[in-house]
Amino acid sequence: MATLTFDETCTSDDMAIVRNIFNRVGDKWTLIVIRMLESGPQRFTTLRTLVPGISQRMLTLTLRQLERDGLVLRTVYPEVPPRVEYELTPLGETLVLPVAALAAWAMEHEDEIRANRDEFDES
Repeated sequence: MATLTFDETCTSDDMAIVRNIFNRVGDKWTLIVIRMLESGPQRFTTLRTLVPGISQRMLTLTLRQLERDGLVLRTVYPEVPPRVEYELTPLGETLVLPVAALAAWAMEHEDEIRANRDEFDES
């Protein structure tokens, strides 16, 4: 596994790799969906309830991309009606701690960031 440091040795190829992955995990819904799947497998309708404001279409697209990247596993149970569950893969589980840390950072600094935005907008 490559270790990337953000210094003068970082190549444009390295940055392209990082940018590509950041685009996936840094979108509006991915981090929240990862957090909701942290507790275990969830059905689509449960996820939709747990992620306020997400549309059915956006949840579908987010889950498909996470599945494509190998972060989420989709399991269809042959029942009537069919039951589908989503869960984190072992790779997806490696994102839980960084996502939790980022969420904690956001909550810790929300007031400061909001004040900075207000000050900037007023000037």
